[in-house]
Amino acid sequence: MKKILVALVSLLLLCGAALAQAEQAILPATVIPETKETMTAMFDQLELNKTYKVNGQNNPLYTQRFGADPGFLVWNDRLYVYTTNDLVEYDAAGNVKENTYGGINKINCISSADLVNWTDHGAIPVAGASGVAKWATNSWAPCAAHKVINGQDKFFLYFCNGGNGVSVLTADDPAGPWRDPLGHGLITRSVPNCANVLWLFDPAVFVDNDGTGYLYFGGGVPEGKTANPGTIRCVQLGEDMISIVGEPQVIDAPYVFEDSGINRIGDTYYYSYCSNWQTEGNTMGITSGAIEYMTSESPMGPFTYRGELFVNQGRFFGLYGNNHHSIVEFRGQHYLLYHNRPVEKAMGITGNYRSPQIDKLTVLEDGSIAPVKGTMAGPEQLESLDPYQRISARTMYRQAGIEVTGYADTALLKAESGDWLHLKGVDFADGAKQLTLRASSEAGGAVRVTTGALNGEVLCELAVPAGDMAEITVEIASVTGVQDVYFIFAGDVAADWWQVTAE
Repeated sequence: MKKILVALVSLLLLCGAALAQAEQAILPATVIPETKETMTAMFDQLELNKTYKVNGQNNPLYTQRFGADPGFLVWNDRLYVYTTNDLVEYDAAGNVKENTYGGINKINCISSADLVNWTDHGAIPVAGASGVAKWATNSWAPCAAHKVINGQDKFFLYFCNGGNGVSVLTADDPAGPWRDPLGHGLITRSVPNCANVLWLFDPAVFVDNDGTGYLYFGGGVPEGKTANPGTIRCVQLGEDMISIVGEPQVIDAPYVFEDSGINRIGDTYYYSYCSNWQTEGNTMGITSGAIEYMTSESPMGPFTYRGELFVNQGRFFGLYGNNHHSIVEFRGQHYLLYHNRPVEKAMGITGNYRSPQIDKLTVLEDGSIAPVKGTMAGPEQLESLDPYQRISARTMYRQAGIEVTGYADTALLKAESGDWLHLKGVDFADGAKQLTLRASSEAGGAVRVTTGALNGEVLCELAVPAGDMAEITVEIASVTGVQDVYFIFAGDVAADWWQVTAE
């Protein structure tokens, strides 16, 4: 099981000492191993927790929480991904039930420079009594934008408060902390031409080359209008990105259901969306629950239907559900962000609890988009991880049992006995002399660092004393080249960052 009581840690320490030494040594629960032999014996006996991500597969992006409806932001050569924080719901008997989305009031934020190792910036408390926007009830389907205003970098996070409006938060960093600049929704049913939008949600935001922002939103299928629902709107944003200019206009998207997306590729504007579930008999090649796209010479249209770029993810992975996407250009390559249900499957539950994934997308010379294939392999690692710089302890390729508390500048990794994380492609080009970990523990803990595998070569083992956050430095075994690195935890450990010193 994930959480190991301090008493059990004490027992493991006692067993380790008995194996490593002839004499018996009883260690108090709040004391960590004092000898290398005792610590090594303790780790060798440690029961490791189970991961929900397969080694060699780069999808899903993370497994420490669920995450749906991926939006994005590219900033300082990092891809930030924002997702709806799906919460598992239970019936009165304690059984997992279908996701109603009603309790979701946080938005997840992760980022990566290599599309394989992802830094978890925590779950942003958006709505509810403990949220940034206390007046809001829910936080679904995020999207984000950056703009320089009065010489300052400003970041904007748009979300929907259920199905009845679009709201916005602001920050000075893409991870937050976030502020509520309005104290109310940006798009509500009182906005002209919005009262008749069935689902006033699923925003997409775009800042054009001239600095003008645009917002796209809406969805739903009115009775008898499956072919032309007419429920999508677009509107120009004010210079401040938290107001609108003029009246929202209709985007006539055939067979639309939800999930707006907007991109500029060259001089062409691409509007993309999810089709509805009643597409039988159409002559356009539109399938149900798929991602379609349209193009225009203007960000507000009119748009012309071009084709289908991603069938429902159930066609690839066997678990069907709503389809929600973003198209992002990162380091010269286009990618499709979408959600799937692999973590739900690995947990042995069902209820439409979703996790984010990414695969390559190709724009052809004629401007059309080639159909995207959903994979568990995902994209290749774009660059190696540099251990000589401070690496957030919340950076992971895979993990088991790890939690992240707080968000933005208060986020910390939290681990207990048997938890571990895996980093992919760490480049020890300059060798290694020491490893420093900034960490703390309530009752005393320990960390083992290995390469190649969980039971691979041990680079170092370090003790984390009970007390406040501190920098702990230990000698590290000789290591060179590009390696996969594992951090294994015993006892309770909170970690901030780690860094290697070259030889």
